[in-house]
Amino acid sequence: MYKLPKLVLTDIDGVWTDGGMYYDQTGNEWKKFNTSDSAGVLFCRKLNIPVGIITGEDTEIVKRRASKLSIDFLFQGINNKIEVAQSLCRELGIELNEVAYIGDDIADLSLLRSAGISGAPQNAPNYIKEQVQIVTKKAGGEGAFREFIETILIDNNLLENLIS
Repeated sequence: MYKLPKLVLTDIDGVWTDGGMYYDQTGNEWKKFNTSDSAGVLFCRKLNIPVGIITGEDTEIVKRRASKLSIDFLFQGINNKIEVAQSLCRELGIELNEVAYIGDDIADLSLLRSAGISGAPQNAPNYIKEQVQIVTKKAGGEGAFREFIETILIDNNLLENLIS
């Protein structure tokens, strides 16, 4: 059984998006987010579980998405994700084993190995999926974050109450 986390952290590219980076001829960058992931944030909010994004990219696009969803913590341009997570845990007075984290690539490995609950989308590399407890059926950008949260909530018999 997965113990209900006190904090949920997530990567963005490859989890909330399909990992693609789209550019138009004028240099604008585009990312496609799946709106169903916002329900995962909503479920956490209803349970008073803060949500944080830790990403290696530093874009206005992610800042806007985080703002729209009232994400509690946003860390962009991060090379050492576990260091940021440890610092945030100290600030909140919790341990890494009380954190749920979903990521999809090499930069996520140390945090995935240290989090109390770890997850990856089904299209993550096998060497990432072998390190986590939850592999979603959905790929990154197809609602993987929501599925990760719902899996934890189902395991704690909380999803049905939240939906009703």
